[in-house]
Formats: sequence, structure tokens, C-alpha cells
Amino acid sequence: MHKVYLSLGTNLGNRKAIMHEAIARIEDKIGTVLRQSSFHETEPWGFKSPNLFLNACVCASTPLAPRQLLEATQAIEHEMGRVKKTINAQYTDRIIDIDILLYDQLNINEPDLIVPHPLMEERDFVMLPLKEIWEE
Repeated sequence: MHKVYLSLGTNLGNRKAIMHEAIARIEDKIGTVLRQSSFHETEPWGFKSPNLFLNACVCASTPLAPRQLLEATQAIEHEMGRVKKTINAQYTDRIIDIDILLYDQLNINEPDLIVPHPLMEERDFVMLPLKEIWEE
């Protein structure tokens, strides 16, 4: 089994319900959620929107390989209604966003999968919830 840390965010709809649903789907498709941070309300990062985000991090135990984990997180996003789009290469509002932050102690650098997440240390909305649950 592998230990992974995921970041979750939403700024559309019933944000708390969406976060709970995403965590339930992680349990179903990825593995056991070992720890979950509290929810943090934050301003959008990288774009302007009147909609505040709700962010959290989870630590999960999974049998999935890194590529399988990426596919599972993207499937959850798609099932929950996420449409990946940018406007002029900018971030936009989203129903759910799930990012892989850490996967065991691996360093992965592929075009569509970089672990540890390259921007996590620049984002308080990631680091604050991550610090609540990070054991290392």
C-alpha cells in the first residue's frame, strides 16, 4: 500500500456537501482515508471570482500506482461535473479540484504528473490543511 496526500478544492454549489462527496468517492475509488484536515475557506488563487473556495487535504492509503491514482482523481472530478477549461490560460471556478501532492517519497516528473506538486509550497490553501495531517 502507498501513502498519498491529496488537496481538494471547490468554489461552486454546496461546497461542504461537495467536499464530503469527494472524500467519499476517494474512499471508494482510491483507498482508505487515514486523515482529513478541517475545511478552509480561501480566496481564489490565480484568478478573480466572487466565489470563495473551500479547501482541504486528505491522506489516504492506496494500492494504486501513480498513473492509476491520477486517472482515479480525474475520474472523480469528471463524475462530479468538473469540466477542465481555462479562459486565456487562466484558472476558472470549479465544482471540484483534486491534486496529488505527495505519493510516498517518490519524485515524478512527467508532462501531466509532477509529484511532489510543484506549486504546493506557494499556496497557503494547500499548505495549511496539509500541515494539519502531515506526519512526516
